[in-house]
Amino acid sequence: MFKVILALHVLLAVFAVGPLVHAVTTAGRGLRTADASATAASARMVRMYTAASVLVVVVGFGLMSMKSPYTHKPAGSFGQTWVWLSLVLWVVAAAAAIGLVTPGLDKATQRIGAGEPVKELTARVAASGGVIGVLFAAIVVLMVYRPGA
Repeated sequence: MFKVILALHVLLAVFAVGPLVHAVTTAGRGLRTADASATAASARMVRMYTAASVLVVVVGFGLMSMKSPYTHKPAGSFGQTWVWLSLVLWVVAAAAAIGLVTPGLDKATQRIGAGEPVKELTARVAASGGVIGVLFAAIVVLMVYRPGA
């Protein structure tokens, strides 16, 4: 059962977090081209995949409660650096996606629709997307190297 849950965790990460990182890192493209439909679609994707990323965390918690067939110990605990730091980084990344990128894209969609410039939003959305990408990359590194385990 451990391997099934582990596979589910990895699949959810690939199919939820991967598109989330793609959406936030490419959202600036719609701003640079002043395409309201692209910015609206990006905002919708960021919301949807951020919500889906919660499933990755939930399945990860389930995985932590199971004994690893490799070590015959629990797969992880909140006392281990890689677990709590991954969770903190995910909270920061998800909060940035919902609190910075999505509102910026929504505001840009409205401004583009009204014919107003969105240049000042482009840098904020692009920078936030880059930071979110780096945060999720750091989470992957923590999951692989597991410091403190």
